[in-house]
Amino acid sequence: MLVTLEGLDGSGKTTAWESLRDEFEAVFTREPTDSWYGDAVLRSIRDDDADPLAELFLFTADHADHLARVVRPALADGESVVSDRFSDSRYAYQAATLAAYDSLAVDDPLEYVRGVHEPFSRTPDLTVYLAVGPETAAERAGKTNKLERVAYLRRVAENYERLIDDDPDRFVRIDASRSEDEVLADVIEVVGGILGG
Repeated sequence: MLVTLEGLDGSGKTTAWESLRDEFEAVFTREPTDSWYGDAVLRSIRDDDADPLAELFLFTADHADHLARVVRPALADGESVVSDRFSDSRYAYQAATLAAYDSLAVDDPLEYVRGVHEPFSRTPDLTVYLAVGPETAAERAGKTNKLERVAYLRRVAENYERLIDDDPDRFVRIDASRSEDEVLADVIEVVGGILGG
């Protein structure tokens, strides 16, 4: 099984992912990865002037490597994988970035990004979406980079809602505006339902 954790920056995904590591036997991984591809992604995130299309393909390269090096081998060996961010992050975040990119002649950036990934990506079996408002997310995340600003996170949240509407059986929404203990208890219960134990 491939389980992914998604949500806006500041939603508590990484905290939930770390808690799941204490509860379940699985391969725990994340995007951006710790590879040189992931390093390039992180450098791009810190650069306010990074070209949006180039940035999309850096993220895409990291995702392709992640699938080839970690996710597919683990699944082929019969192991479950739990990833802190996966393809839905790319769809939601990079589509929000491309929406303001004048040089890209596409009507629907979200569909464009999904189309780029379709030939090689793998759809998760379960995606836990930690729902929190853009204002709260930006405050929690500290607004330290271009991906953590309120106006941008509003566009990202709208994209996540489209993704959930398109595949409601895969997503489980958890209200991440509550206390950490309440959120983590719900995440563990939901993920336990698919991973067992």
